[in-house]
Amino acid sequence: MQALIYPTYPFKIQQVQGKDQIFDPFRKAWVILTPEEWVRQNTLQYLVQTCNYPSSLIAVEKTIQLGELNKRFDIVVYKEDTPWMIIECKEARVEIGEKTLQQILQYQQVLKATYLIITNGHQTLGAKIASGKLQPLQNFPEYI
Repeated sequence: MQALIYPTYPFKIQQVQGKDQIFDPFRKAWVILTPEEWVRQNTLQYLVQTCNYPSSLIAVEKTIQLGELNKRFDIVVYKEDTPWMIIECKEARVEIGEKTLQQILQYQQVLKATYLIITNGHQTLGAKIASGKLQPLQNFPEYI
């Protein structure tokens, strides 16, 4: 899939009790700036600024129920009130592999999105689900 070239964005960063925090405009809250959060925030800006996805239809870090477990997805883009794309973010040093794929496929069992994306900021893999099969993506799909 295409390399993500993150747009320039004036992130709001502050330090509280020795920990860096970043303001998440989607959650409208300050969150601890971990390496994974940095990838998530840059990916969100990529979706809105580069791909022109509507920010009002993007959910960040919401809880879903997987059997007896509560899990939190990273990003879900909605279309007509239905999950359209699930994005799983990992910090840059985490290799995208089988474990990450299994994680996003678990979310897919509940959300039933059309597109699945996994990124660590350096490597991005994406697939469209068609007839129950994963079809690799070359680019982020256009939001129409």
